[in-house]
Amino acid sequence: RLGRYDIDGNLIEIPGHSATLAALGTLILWVGWYGFNPGSTLMISGGMEEVAAKAAVTTTLSAAAGAVSCLFLFKMSTHAFDLGQTLNGALAGLVSITAGCSVVEPYAAVIIGAIGGGIVYPAFAELVRRKLKIDDVVDASAVHLACGAWGLISAALFCTKKDFAKAYGVTDPQFYGSFYAPVGHGHQMLANALIAIGAILAWVTALMLPFFMLLKHAKLLRSPPEEEELGMDVSKHGGSAYPDYVVTTASPAKGTSSAVVTSHGVAQPRNVGSGKPSGDEGATATVAPSEVP
Repeated sequence: RLGRYDIDGNLIEIPGHSATLAALGTLILWVGWYGFNPGSTLMISGGMEEVAAKAAVTTTLSAAAGAVSCLFLFKMSTHAFDLGQTLNGALAGLVSITAGCSVVEPYAAVIIGAIGGGIVYPAFAELVRRKLKIDDVVDASAVHLACGAWGLISAALFCTKKDFAKAYGVTDPQFYGSFYAPVGHGHQMLANALIAIGAILAWVTALMLPFFMLLKHAKLLRSPPEEEELGMDVSKHGGSAYPDYVVTTASPAKGTSSAVVTSHGVAQPRNVGSGKPSGDEGATATVAPSEVP
């Protein structure tokens, strides 16, 4: 996005526009995950109801652990409760548990989600935005790529013999999680997970890199600067996504405590101590008060 980095390459934060919609979208995804993880059993009879129930429990615990660990991390680093990062922490926990949701114990799900939301997601997100200088708007690569890879690894580490046998109908599995399997029987699943990660990365790169290069060559990869400045909601979707009385960062007039934005987008001063805008401006939204100069 334009303005994401300054001329020296330093990151400039661009906050989201609607915390409400972000939270709603995350909760919708979270509920949908119950159809994805427990629903992947494809039945709730013949013994599979226990597998589906286990998947639902581990999915819930991992998502919650990811959200709490991410919330705690950003509270300690920024001294603020960051809703956006907390929501991404929940998604990181959901992605992290998906591979192993039916074969790990509930305590392991908490560990997997906490590591995904509190370590893997923020570390990879920082790498992408600060070191690689890639403007990943919603940190999708950190949530889905990095935490997806961690999910494969964690399943290979925490998979129990009992859960593996029940989920996949294997009478006496010889190979399962590295933390539970005897010597010589725990590294095979981990090796397969690492091979799978490499194969997926190679496949996606080989398939999508030429596609994106073609889009870039055809000047279709991103919108023109003037359309981006105007707003994609206006330039591509036929109208503004926000009402005309939304709060803006209007500077308060000298001698006043704050400013308000009218339904016509015009900033008006608010009288000191009055609690009301000066004049009759109709629908207004008050900008956060500032110290009177």
